[in-house]
Amino acid sequence: MEKKEISLPRLDLLRPTLESTLLKLLEEAGELAQAVGKFRGMNGENVTMVPEEVLALITRELLDVAQTTVSMMFVLEEEYDIDLQAALEEHIAKLIAKGYLGASVN
Repeated sequence: MEKKEISLPRLDLLRPTLESTLLKLLEEAGELAQAVGKFRGMNGENVTMVPEEVLALITRELLDVAQTTVSMMFVLEEEYDIDLQAALEEHIAKLIAKGYLGASVN
């Protein structure tokens, strides 16, 4: 199985809550959707950006989504004592059970 792993920091100058992080995640997801809409010409705007610029924008917005998601994971661990390692293992098992992954996952 091919993996793409990234490591993102805990934003230690912020005090996120579950609710504030969810709102931020939705905001960032909306910005990502806007960027993809521009790339596909679906937003009704006359796009003046070249494809490379739009792809760079999509990449930045995707990383913003990932950072916010990681921030929510820190909140779950620190405020609610969620075992994310166990949750990750359950998630991988679910993907295998649904036929999205082969059973030989490391």
